[in-house]
Amino acid sequence: MDAKLIENARITLEAERARVNAELSEEVEHPHVAHGAQTAAATEVTASQRDQQLRDREGVHLTHIEAALARVEAGTYGVCVTCGKAIAPERLEAIPWAPDCIECHARSRH
Repeated sequence: MDAKLIENARITLEAERARVNAELSEEVEHPHVAHGAQTAAATEVTASQRDQQLRDREGVHLTHIEAALARVEAGTYGVCVTCGKAIAPERLEAIPWAPDCIECHARSRH
């Protein structure tokens, strides 16, 4: 694996980790509405649920970023965790936290 690609991936992953951590640390505020109106109350609940789903998704994304950085440190970055073959540089440039090659990724989706 090209050392420049790995260093660029490290920089990108660290920046993405910082972005996700900042987003996860932000307080989510919803406007307080009078709960006398069922529609207003339902809207607040829906917004809260949506925000929680987004935070959960960002938490999973952070886990993938941390795993990719661990692979960089271990010297295994760019190697498919499923089959052990090299991951295409184009895939890593597009998705630096990708743990698997495109073939294994496609198989896991079926």
